[in-house]
Amino acid sequence: MYDTFRERLIHLHHCRGVGWKSIAQLLRFDSSLTSIFHLSPHELQRLLPISQKHFTVFFHDLHCHKLKRMIKTYEEQNIRIVTIADESYPHWLKHIYDPPWVLYAKGNIQLLTRRKMISVVGTRMPTRQGMIAMQTIVKPLIQNGWVVVSGLAKGIDAQAHRLCLQYDGETIAVIAGGFNYIYPPENESLFRQLATTQLILSEYPPVVRPQTWHFPMRNRIIGGLSVGTLVVQARERSGSLITAHFALQYGREVFALPGDILTKEAFGTNRLIQQGAKLVLASEDIEEEFRHLFT
Repeated sequence: MYDTFRERLIHLHHCRGVGWKSIAQLLRFDSSLTSIFHLSPHELQRLLPISQKHFTVFFHDLHCHKLKRMIKTYEEQNIRIVTIADESYPHWLKHIYDPPWVLYAKGNIQLLTRRKMISVVGTRMPTRQGMIAMQTIVKPLIQNGWVVVSGLAKGIDAQAHRLCLQYDGETIAVIAGGFNYIYPPENESLFRQLATTQLILSEYPPVVRPQTWHFPMRNRIIGGLSVGTLVVQARERSGSLITAHFALQYGREVFALPGDILTKEAFGTNRLIQQGAKLVLASEDIEEEFRHLFT
């Protein structure tokens, strides 16, 4: 059905019913994925710890020629596919323990080759003070050649991307679903702009509608793409804290802006500092941590 490992992996990644762990299991069984397409249903099901319902859907998609035709249309939609076997796969992301097998990209694919990346995340409802503080820290980083990674969410994420556009910087937006579903809808204009001049990344094929559990999976990519993560403002329970915890698990630096103890939006960042994140007062506090990498 396919001549190369890359093609087989991309097809497998489009199959419904399986996720990251199932693909890992199949790769352990056959690192080339050659035999997977020739196994009987019984042989294949023994390899996968998934329900009968999910297996039925997966087996159908595995042998579906419509998928092959659909994947061929991506180039017409300016969608590029990067697999973990490709040289263009992001350096830092490849070194996490659960890297995406496949990434879908729109925009300037060359941004994936950069190593001087910093993730900037925060609450969807920042205070005016938080927005000003973020610009104070992030603007010099942009001007010093840092690629800013964020999640295209409302609030801090969207503003981090806009700052890069404003100051002629570079930015990568990681979204939770496929390109056919822009979330949140109010950021559609920003999505279109970033997809033209910057870069949009997704772990999911374009036709996949974002689900609740996709967002923490998206956050692991944000944390994994960069050498460090800056949390600007975050409430006690926040997706930004999930990103920070992923970054810590991957051995990356975590930075946090301190805030008023009476401000809800500062509770999460103050707690991060209490737990060992580096308190940031200026962009130099971040740059100093990586001087040995980028001088």
